[in-house]
Amino acid sequence: MNNIVLIFTCLGIGIFLRSLRAFPKEAHLTLNQVILYVPLPAMALLNIPFIDWNLSLISLCLIAWILFCVAFVLFTTLGKKFGWSRSLIGCLILTAGFSNTSFVGFPIIEAIYGTDGLPYAILIDQPGTFLLCSTLGVYLASHFSSGRMPMSVLIKKVVTFPFFIAFFLALILSSFGWRPEGHLKELLERLSSLLTPLALISVGLQLSWSDVWIERKNLLLGLSFKLIASPLIIFLLYRMIPLPPRVFDIAVMESAMAPMITSSILAATHGLEPRLASMMVGVGIPLSFITLGIWYFVL
Repeated sequence: MNNIVLIFTCLGIGIFLRSLRAFPKEAHLTLNQVILYVPLPAMALLNIPFIDWNLSLISLCLIAWILFCVAFVLFTTLGKKFGWSRSLIGCLILTAGFSNTSFVGFPIIEAIYGTDGLPYAILIDQPGTFLLCSTLGVYLASHFSSGRMPMSVLIKKVVTFPFFIAFFLALILSSFGWRPEGHLKELLERLSSLLTPLALISVGLQLSWSDVWIERKNLLLGLSFKLIASPLIIFLLYRMIPLPPRVFDIAVMESAMAPMITSSILAATHGLEPRLASMMVGVGIPLSFITLGIWYFVL
């Protein structure tokens, strides 16, 4: 419940600040840069070392990868057919292709299925959504924002990205048995906790009803895939796998979560339709509470 309150509070703060004439109109750009250089790297250093790299319940780890691949093929194909810009294609892949499996997902799964359901949600999020966003997500954000450029330049942009550096640093250190502990762990927890409030305030700063109307077609397409098609794909596909009923339900519910905040920030900071990227989160999160209720009824 606290997470839900925080979501609407921070969105409201952003919308309120947007209405103040004295507040800088481009403040969200600064907030996005702060997010990229502080809480996101801290989150990678905090979470990656604790991932249990084994083959147990691999089907859950693959959910994010399956949906991302479908989103990539779908929006790339539609983009070529209808002549969309590279920025629009990249934005839809990054926002509709990633689920908010942790910040929104964890409390909802715990509320519905109890604490016993959290380990399954963590498997979907850490080796799935979080790992995918740290690697292919960063690469695609650079790829779609840069246009045609030498592969060496594109790779340099990716490997010098703060989130990517922190991810591989955490990966290397964890291979030697390192885990953040004590004061360091507490510091990383505090820094990474800045992600959600700052990101949602940034989203609120960019929200306006007139923009929602302008972007209504792209918004409808992106959210229809994220909130309806994505869980439907997992529902149909995972019915063929002999999973326990509770695990199956959690897999579908996590795939039905709103767009991921981190991936939308990646899209916005790389110039991939920033207005649409923010609205995918700002409109998608409140709307997802309705669609999640429908999916829970279906299950």
